[in-house]
Amino acid sequence: MTPTLTALLCLGLSLGTRTRVQAGTLPKPTLWAEPASVITWGSPGIIWCQGTLDAKEYRLDKEGRSEPWDRQTPLKPGNKAKFNIPHMAEYYVGRYHCYYYSPAGWSEPSDALELVVTGFYDSKLTLSAMPSPVVTPGGNVTLQCVSQQGFGRFILIEEGQKLSWTRDSQRTSSGQSYALFPVGPVTPSHRWMFRCYGFYRNNPQIWSVPSDPLEVLVSGSSGHSSPPTAGPSSTPGQGRFLEVLIAVSVAFVLLLSLLLFLLLLRHRRRGKHRSSAQRQADLPRPAGAAEPERKDRGLRKRSSPAADDQEEKLYAAVKDTQPGEEVELDSRAATSEDPQDVTYTQLHSWTPRRGTTAPPLSQERDPPAEPSVYAALAIH
Repeated sequence: MTPTLTALLCLGLSLGTRTRVQAGTLPKPTLWAEPASVITWGSPGIIWCQGTLDAKEYRLDKEGRSEPWDRQTPLKPGNKAKFNIPHMAEYYVGRYHCYYYSPAGWSEPSDALELVVTGFYDSKLTLSAMPSPVVTPGGNVTLQCVSQQGFGRFILIEEGQKLSWTRDSQRTSSGQSYALFPVGPVTPSHRWMFRCYGFYRNNPQIWSVPSDPLEVLVSGSSGHSSPPTAGPSSTPGQGRFLEVLIAVSVAFVLLLSLLLFLLLLRHRRRGKHRSSAQRQADLPRPAGAAEPERKDRGLRKRSSPAADDQEEKLYAAVKDTQPGEEVELDSRAATSEDPQDVTYTQLHSWTPRRGTTAPPLSQERDPPAEPSVYAALAIH
């Protein structure tokens, strides 16, 4: 190898090493999310990338994409950039890195930021402590996270401490999915507040709605002498039984109220019909109007068929009498073969004429020329 070629090769190696050192001296940017890296579905969020004051451009990359996710110019004073999330959804979940560009070149990538969306699955989770949420100082407790939905994994998060535990799910005999989280030893030095979430293995950044918070209390510490109201210690089966019992009770009350309403409505209608009939009966009848015909003639007992026939004739004669006519009844006693006494009544029909006066009825006068009708009246 000639001396000239050797000198050129050494110069190239020296320049390459110098270029790599200069690129590596740029500070690594800081990447974070607000309000947190775990964002509720539909809520807005912000991703911040902070570099140096001489940064000219910021770039945000998402793992799994070949193209940059977004580019932003720095905000004043120029050491950070903002990437907005209008509404959190599964589209934004994943792992991110950011870079900044300065006159010295591109910086090293930031540490990874993992964005998670919660509330994508509506299945409510139940978090409980076994055997009790009250623990002695230095003791251990097991937290159980249960869901009606068949999640593949569960995650337990301690609020305020940024600690989390992930466990594979198990199945109960009733088909519920659950996971057990041993926690401890617990001390009264800080507050032990927990929530749990469920998710599927193929979508680890898409979580369910959170459970209600559960506080683990240390016995003997001030202000923590009784179990918290949040975080039920009952099993999921008991909670389901209470829900069914409440639903059945509400349905029974509604049906009973409907039945009472129908009975009251029926009673009111009957009262209205009776009042209407009474008012019609109390109305005065116009002059010359005939009395309503009675329908109970057939209810009386007859002494014999002959008496029945005579009574029918008498009824027909009286029924055919026109207004203004007078009817004379001539009662004569007759002997009856029946053991009961029978009275025959002679019916005289007489029509007054204009200009004449009606002759007085008398038992001594001659019988009228018109035919007489006799009716048998049974005396009981």
